[in-house]
Amino acid sequence: MPVRMAVPKETVSGERRVALDPTMAERFAKLGVEMLIEKGAGASAFFGDDLYAKGSRLVDHQTLCAEADVVFKVQGPTLEEVELLKDGSILLAVLAPHRNLDVVKRLRDKNITSFAMELIPRISRAQSMDVLSSQAAVAGYFVALRAAVLASGFFPMLTTAAGTIRPSKVVIVGAGVAGLQAIATCRRLGAMVEAYDIRPAARQEIESLGAKMIDTGVNAAAEGGYARELTAEERQKQADVLAKHVAAANAVITTAAIPGRAAPKIVTTTMVENMKRGAVIIDLAAESGGNCELTRPGETYEHNGVVIDGPLNIPSNFPAPASEMYAKNLFNFLSPMIKDGSLNLDWNDEVIAKSALTHGGKIVHEPTSKLVG
Repeated sequence: MPVRMAVPKETVSGERRVALDPTMAERFAKLGVEMLIEKGAGASAFFGDDLYAKGSRLVDHQTLCAEADVVFKVQGPTLEEVELLKDGSILLAVLAPHRNLDVVKRLRDKNITSFAMELIPRISRAQSMDVLSSQAAVAGYFVALRAAVLASGFFPMLTTAAGTIRPSKVVIVGAGVAGLQAIATCRRLGAMVEAYDIRPAARQEIESLGAKMIDTGVNAAAEGGYARELTAEERQKQADVLAKHVAAANAVITTAAIPGRAAPKIVTTTMVENMKRGAVIIDLAAESGGNCELTRPGETYEHNGVVIDGPLNIPSNFPAPASEMYAKNLFNFLSPMIKDGSLNLDWNDEVIAKSALTHGGKIVHEPTSKLVG
């Protein structure tokens, strides 16, 4: 009997993405598996039920949970949703285990094999499966547009009959995937862009997009392409240099994050109060507390004449392309282990082993296991 793979409707408020778009659902079906799609699952991402009809079976939520061997989600499940899953089934989602320990414990107790897609190791072979990167690209595009809308002036230089208007200065903090996408978009909009990253290796990428690298003399590169936390002395050195650039900016976009931890505070209250009136800060890291000391997650407000914006769940603003990219990540992750409709997980595969959260009635992700105690 072929393995049954299922896509439920997302239940988190404001979540418009769906785990599999119709194209990827059909590609899974061609591998011999049976696809179950909850009715209306793709509606918020503009994928109607009729688009899933080829190769998939449309069902209600109760039927889906009762029959599914593998469940694909974007956001992690609630405790109530976990209770409906079959014992021993497989779950793939962005699980944020450090924020949802009760859910992790219940997944363990129900012997559900769960994969936290954000834990996929950042190695060359796994780039096509990297959910964080695909969704960060969407977020970087959005925050650049958001900055252009909320800033008090034009991004490009305009030459008019009334005179020439100088282009806006934009400072982007963090040159990961989101930061680089923000740089590219701001440059296309005509802004003058400076960018900062505590990994010196980011200079080449920043400059290749036409931005200027802000050099603070701090190097905090860490394993896996991430950045380590700074010492107190390094934070002060970073702040002293950044303050001058932030003060001159019309827009500041912050994208710095450390997976599983609160976002580092980089833009201080003093920096904000020294900014031009009419300037804007877009804090992409608002979801994990924000890079700016004054960020209020989910709010847009004004402080001392500066607009501070803390958007949440940014990829949902572009649900169709964000869903398509996420779905390709899932397909690239799981399809190599499907043959003739059967799924065989290779636990010797580094990608499988390192992205697993629970398996065999245990929490197999060591940092989460320690949190649970």
